[in-house]
Amino acid sequence: MAFDMRVSAFVAFGAMGLIETDEAARRLARAIASDLSLYNEEKIIAGIKEDNLFDSLASEIEEGRALFKSRVSPELYAKNFYDRALVDILVRSKGHIKSPVW
Repeated sequence: MAFDMRVSAFVAFGAMGLIETDEAARRLARAIASDLSLYNEEKIIAGIKEDNLFDSLASEIEEGRALFKSRVSPELYAKNFYDRALVDILVRSKGHIKSPVW
């Protein structure tokens, strides 16, 4: 997956050490989820319509999760910021799409 400049900035910043604050971890999680949304719009729409969103994006989601885990402290990783960002950005923002789920 290609990450845009926001994620690149986080990676460069993170070279100095792991992210240690909730706010920075949330921003990173949302940037990664935003990139997933940007580069996989068609797959997301199809996944919502067919009720298999997380299965259809499994490899992309796991790649993003690995990046997130590598940049944050273990304590912050355990707070599920990445999963929350996925729901907010990939699911809630697409609530207008017809789905058997809702």
